[in-house]
Amino acid sequence: MDDMVKKVERKTGVKSNDIMDLAQSLNGTDLSDEKNIRKLVKQVSRMANKKVPKQTEDMIVESLTKKKGKVDPSTISKML
Repeated sequence: MDDMVKKVERKTGVKSNDIMDLAQSLNGTDLSDEKNIRKLVKQVSRMANKKVPKQTEDMIVESLTKKKGKVDPSTISKML
């Protein structure tokens, strides 16, 4: 998990502590709910100071809703 966080930190410029805080804030969040996923995408977008195109956001939503909110780290890495 630490390797994935460090990879995200290098790629986005977002500090690993901020990433871990965000991850902890998601405990109990239903990631099969489209509204929650879109909110998460917007949070991450703001943290990284990067705009997420609508098409990419839709792809993320579709991926997570199909898997009922359960995505393995390798899937997330491929999206980055």
